[in-house]
Amino acid sequence: MAINKEHLEFHALDMAGGWHVPAGYPPGIEQKILSGRLDEEAASGHRTRLLRFLPGAFTTTPFTHEYWEEVYLIAGDLIVGAAPGEETFAANTYACRPPGVAHGPFRSQGGCLLLEVHYYD
Repeated sequence: MAINKEHLEFHALDMAGGWHVPAGYPPGIEQKILSGRLDEEAASGHRTRLLRFLPGAFTTTPFTHEYWEEVYLIAGDLIVGAAPGEETFAANTYACRPPGVAHGPFRSQGGCLLLEVHYYD
């Protein structure tokens, strides 16, 4: 199956506007869709997004989804898991998760910015 993506040349991103809280996320965690569309009900599509945690933002339970997820931590700190086994990650770290893998919960002390790519096989 081919993934069809629109052709986008380099362009400036409005980093101040266009952010919103994704469904199922608490306030303080916001996304900005860069390209594509992911349809979880039809298990199809793809999307590339920025996800940001404002300082102190957190989730309380792990996530599991049926699409591939690649995550690159651009800036800030991301704390993954719960004490006593939590791990703290800094900029220039990466994760690639296959469908069905539980991950999280997540929090950030100082805030962070992630680049995420989601897609179905």
